[in-house]
Formats: sequence, structure tokens, C-alpha cells
Amino acid sequence: MSSAQQKTCFTLAEANQRLPLVRAIVADIVTLHRDVDERRSRLKRVQQVPGTSMRSEDSMHSQELKQIEEGLAADATRLTEYTTELSELGVELKDASVGLVDFRTRIDNREAYLCWKLGEPEISFWHELDAGVKGRRSLMHDSLSSDDSANDAKH
Repeated sequence: MSSAQQKTCFTLAEANQRLPLVRAIVADIVTLHRDVDERRSRLKRVQQVPGTSMRSEDSMHSQELKQIEEGLAADATRLTEYTTELSELGVELKDASVGLVDFRTRIDNREAYLCWKLGEPEISFWHELDAGVKGRRSLMHDSLSSDDSANDAKH
């Protein structure tokens, strides 16, 4: 197990330090996720047209549909690899469609998540472990400074 996998809690400074790499991975995930979803939807619509079923050996489109399906499977594998890469960094992917990730931390001597979404310049939110994105609270408005979070974060 790598040291990143062993580490379960981040300080705010540590999480923000990893953000450039996380941002790049998450941007790739969001782009690929949207592309895969769109292609799956189109493929499903095409497969519903009479004479284009993947199971129909005599369909003139069956080979093309098979190639599309294989491409989707390969891209799904890439998405899994990106998610694994985040996990190895100690980051949890919560929503691939918008690029939402969590970094486990300690706030007020309890476990919580530092929460970041693609497009945000830095980590500015946190939430309880069971609260999810709807429970996001501002780090600034809750009077938590980087130093407070750093003191609470345990390795």
C-alpha cells in the first residue's frame, strides 16, 4: 500500500497542494464521463431502430455498433483508472458528472470532508461525513483557518 493510501486525513494546506494534479485528473474524468454518457445514449437510440440490434448477425450496422460498444468499454475502463488514480492520492470521487471530490480531514476533533468541485479555484468548503454536497459549509464563514484545520488533521 502506498503512503498516499495509508494517509486518511489531509490538512487544508495539504489538500490544496494536491489540487493541481487532482484538478487535471478530475477534468479528464468529467470530459470522458460526459462523452461516454452521450455515446451510450446515442447507441441505445440506434439499437432501438429495427434492423440495428447488436444481436442481429445480418444487420449491415452490426459491426459498426460492435466497434462503438468496444470503444465505450475501453473508455469505461479509462474512467475506472482515473478514479483509481484519485483514490491512490487519497481523494474520493463523489460525482463524475460535475467533478466533485472529497478529501478526508479532521475538523473540531471529528472526521469530516474537505469538499472541492471542478471550477473552484481552491478548497473552500467542508461537510460532515454523512452530509454530502448539500451539507457543504464554507471554511471561511465557519471561522476555520488553514492553521486550525492543519492542527486538527492527523496523519
